[in-house]
Amino acid sequence: MRKLSMALLAGVALVGCGVESQDENQEIVSNLIEAGFPADDIQIVDGDVFVGGDAQVTLAASQEMLQKDGSGEQYRTNNLVGTGVTKICVNPTAAFNSYANLSAGLDQAIANYNARGLRITFQRGGTGCTANITIQTTSGSGGSAGFPSGGYPYGTVNIGTGMNSYSVAVNKHVISHELGHCIGFRHTDYYNRAISCGGAASNEGPSTVGAVHIPGTPTTATVGGSVMNACFSSSSTGNWTSSDITALDYLY
Repeated sequence: MRKLSMALLAGVALVGCGVESQDENQEIVSNLIEAGFPADDIQIVDGDVFVGGDAQVTLAASQEMLQKDGSGEQYRTNNLVGTGVTKICVNPTAAFNSYANLSAGLDQAIANYNARGLRITFQRGGTGCTANITIQTTSGSGGSAGFPSGGYPYGTVNIGTGMNSYSVAVNKHVISHELGHCIGFRHTDYYNRAISCGGAASNEGPSTVGAVHIPGTPTTATVGGSVMNACFSSSSTGNWTSSDITALDYLY
């Protein structure tokens, strides 16, 4: 069974975005290191800062990670979606809609969340939403997103067009995973990505800051144990595990 990372990152480069952008990225990196993320898990790709391979971090989000909320007790960031957000519109681009398996996977991912009866719901496009997420295509396979900031979900999900060669169920899994990042979930195996990805052990950062354990969920990860594992396989279904359900119900 082939393991595939959610990440779309192919290399690390700070591309000409000007001095201001570089200074901002340096501050983000500094904040992440202070928050406990290992330097070798932080990447700058096309002028954006990522941790854990697929989670983009803005300056505001990195600053919030330094603010401990006293709840040191599956894992989340210190950044969550505020109570003022009740309905989130996930808005696909025309290019995204042109890929049948991606489009169907989005519908199933939205249904995946809404079936839980959470205080936040998702809808595909439309109006009357208190927050918006654009879902768009990029090259490769896997996906990327980011963490909430200012009480709002991260505003962009990228899905590789290569995902169209995978089943609708796998696309449901990957999109559910990336939406999970948008509302504050970290990788369940953040402390050892080798659990779901194979290869050498890699720790995305300590659990004291920025990786808060959610009460009632295991503190150890297993292969296939969560939609929020760092890597997926061609047999992934996107169905919530019992610990995923506990985590979702506890937070939202």
